[in-house]
Amino acid sequence: MTRRYEAVYIFDSTLEDAAINEKIARFHALLQSPEEISVDHWGRRQLAYKIGPRDTGYYVIARFHASPSTLPEYERAMKLDDGVVRYLITLHEHEVGAPPLSEEELASARRQDDDDDED
Repeated sequence: MTRRYEAVYIFDSTLEDAAINEKIARFHALLQSPEEISVDHWGRRQLAYKIGPRDTGYYVIARFHASPSTLPEYERAMKLDDGVVRYLITLHEHEVGAPPLSEEELASARRQDDDDDED
């Protein structure tokens, strides 16, 4: 059984883009994901706080499906890689934000707004 995960990587900002892409491809190969892995490059950004001598990092967000049994080797590879400053893997249950409203809920909200305007 696979689950949906989201991983945030912070790479050393001194790495070239090609090296970062090679590391991401190597990490993702360990996952053996049955579906395509969505990767979003945020690029080089200021860190919220200094990590060792670094004050900038290269941020990457990845969403993927994987079996929980593949995660230990995946995390081990990231821990051993000197180019990875920090990483975080979480279950990706849903998109950020409020869940979409049904047509009935939208109509009810409109009626309530109209009633509030009359007061």
